[in-house]
Amino acid sequence: MQNARPARGLARLTRWLRTESGSALLLVCVTAVALVWANSPASAAYVDLWHAGVGFDLGPFGLHMDLHHWVNDGLMVIFFFVIGLEVRQEFAHGSLRDRSRTRLAVIAGVAGVALPAVIYVLVVGASGGEGLSGWGAVVGTDTAFMLGALAVVGPRLSGQLRVFLLTLTVVDDFLAVSIIGFVYSEQIRLVPILIALACLFGLWLLGRARQWHAAPYVVLVVVLWIATLESGVHASLAGMLAGLLIPSFATQRQKVVAAKALFRDFWQSPSAASARAMDRGLARGISVNERLHEVLRMPTALIVVPVFALANAGVDLRGGLLGEAFASPVTWGVIIGLVVGKLLGIGVVTLIAVRLGFGRLPDGVGQGSVVGGAALSGIGFTVSLLIIGLAFGSTSDLGREATVGVLVSMVVATALGWVIFRVAARRWGEETADLPMVLDPPVDPEVDHIRGPEDAQLTLVEYIDFECPFCAHTTGSWADLQRHFGDDLRYVVRHLPLESVHPHALLAAHAAEAAARQNRFWDWHDYVFPRQDALELQDLVRYAEELGLDAVQFIDDLERADVAARVERDAVGADASGARGTPTFFVDGRRHLGSFDARTLISALEQRRRGARTQEADRLH
Repeated sequence: MQNARPARGLARLTRWLRTESGSALLLVCVTAVALVWANSPASAAYVDLWHAGVGFDLGPFGLHMDLHHWVNDGLMVIFFFVIGLEVRQEFAHGSLRDRSRTRLAVIAGVAGVALPAVIYVLVVGASGGEGLSGWGAVVGTDTAFMLGALAVVGPRLSGQLRVFLLTLTVVDDFLAVSIIGFVYSEQIRLVPILIALACLFGLWLLGRARQWHAAPYVVLVVVLWIATLESGVHASLAGMLAGLLIPSFATQRQKVVAAKALFRDFWQSPSAASARAMDRGLARGISVNERLHEVLRMPTALIVVPVFALANAGVDLRGGLLGEAFASPVTWGVIIGLVVGKLLGIGVVTLIAVRLGFGRLPDGVGQGSVVGGAALSGIGFTVSLLIIGLAFGSTSDLGREATVGVLVSMVVATALGWVIFRVAARRWGEETADLPMVLDPPVDPEVDHIRGPEDAQLTLVEYIDFECPFCAHTTGSWADLQRHFGDDLRYVVRHLPLESVHPHALLAAHAAEAAARQNRFWDWHDYVFPRQDALELQDLVRYAEELGLDAVQFIDDLERADVAARVERDAVGADASGARGTPTFFVDGRRHLGSFDARTLISALEQRRRGARTQEADRLH
């Protein structure tokens, strides 16, 4: 037992560090360590560590840099590569597919880069202009720090605001990395540039050829990084461009089914060959982009960015630097540029763009929450420190003064965001910045389709689409739930036909309600879901005949206004309940977040049952 406690404590700590607030606090701690170390009697060891030479020779080829450059030009390429992967995902099947959101993100993102830079130039230029080259230090937002701060000081529920801010930082990061690549690069060398371009072309060809192996992409990215280093262009641009060229696509049902068959082969006849075939089948089901992102996301947040902070945040504040910094226009240019520039550029410009009809805010996100999120965007840190090092050198006087400005702006931006969120909650009632979490309307046995006892202890509601490839009936998770809970669970389905992606979904929903008018809803539900690839009108009529329905009445009912109204009632309820896709589950009236496999749903239902038993015991006592 004594050995188990530290292991459980370490596991809990690891899980917490994987959260946005945990990784942000880790960055704060590492930044504090760097500052203390750089201002301690051991400060010389801090400087010597990052100036230590590290390199290797491989035949005629060699690569030698000090440790500081390995961090900024090597590890940080992984950071920007992950950003590129995320941007490609957003364009492929994320929020940037919505033209309205994309337009708003571009407008606010450009303003959130341009206005801080203009403010910096005005502040520094008014005092003689020394330090103007550091204008790029105020263009970027540190996504990890910003999201961590949002988790700590933001609204209790802020999922939609988080998505909105992430969409903005996609544009922000792309522009910031482009600025680094084109403005802060050294003298350009032609041959390495041509090699780098050839690598980018190779990545594009791999994507066009639908290459699903990750290894060819990784090899080309490594060659691209080395070529970019030799070219004089900052490697961060190569990382971002490489990430953008790694293909991403939504998971396809047929590939998942194929992987399931391979797993069945392994289950029935385990061997090295069947295990290898299963691994290949699983890999084919998920895009290379998502697989690389899953592998790199946590190491980037927990290792790459903290090591970068340790290497760059250690400013020696002794010798009156603080006094000099607060008298320096560079420090104030950074502070005002990040804090005020981001607040106005993102917050105010976003609200103006919405008012003029250039875009719309996500559902559940109010104007106060937008301004609060814009304030948190003034946390520059990672990109800011990187550009300071490129513009001034991190140990020069201007570099140290600018770094002080970045650290001060982090504190001011977080405090300002906290104040704005509190004011928005009190004055405008913006307690959350997320979609609704409560099922509306509640389950009504007189209206809803219920499987299981109407008075069952637990209720699971699922919004379905008859073309949904991952709904509970399609995946078989409903059967697992039924086996586990039996009569303790009632299962309710409601319609949410996604006409923009599933052209037959609305007609299939009407057909289900037409079957319900003959008291055969569940027979229809179970029979039609496995036949998702054939949902034309003639197919639906044939299914009605095969199920023994009155086909003439079925066809007539398809056109009835009350049938359409019944489906519309569910769709309106989905919107009011925060359901935007299928499947969406509600566990005892609360929207379920996260994975929706049977094991996860069983865990959520069991947790709800334990909570109900605890409440009942407390009531009796």
